[in-house]
Amino acid sequence: MKISLVIGAIIMVAAAALAKADLVVKFIEGAPKDRFVFINAGACPIIDASILLDLSPAPSGLIFDTEDKGPGIEVFQPLEMIKGADTLNSTPTVKDGETAIRLDVVMLEPGKTIAFTIDVDDTTSKRGITVTGSEIAGAQVTLKKSQSSASSKFSKLAQAIIELNDC
Repeated sequence: MKISLVIGAIIMVAAAALAKADLVVKFIEGAPKDRFVFINAGACPIIDASILLDLSPAPSGLIFDTEDKGPGIEVFQPLEMIKGADTLNSTPTVKDGETAIRLDVVMLEPGKTIAFTIDVDDTTSKRGITVTGSEIAGAQVTLKKSQSSASSKFSKLAQAIIELNDC
């Protein structure tokens, strides 16, 4: 009986030591709205953090098209929170033609999501209103918490995964 309690305690300590707080970010192309989804895929809450979504490293000249007049192409869509607005300090403001959005996270529990829609345009191709995975590849997401920061670039699968330190 005592041995099983000791083994159970060792397993619990090992599982806690291996707990991660990974952040998965997905871009979903849509018409007329594109969507970004931020998922806390780890076992730990993400607390008092800043997430910077920066399109500028992508080679396809991506911008946020939020107003009728400006550098965007055809249809425009301002940022609209779909999920997780209550996990943020405030809803970010995005000006037409900008390439970055900062989300100030109060607390994002494990398994929870932040999602918003907005229009993303490609300024270097003839199909500017449609952004594929290969066109968003290279865009970067950075998560900053107190003294640490971690980044990841979007792949051709339109996804970035930030692997964070253990909890």
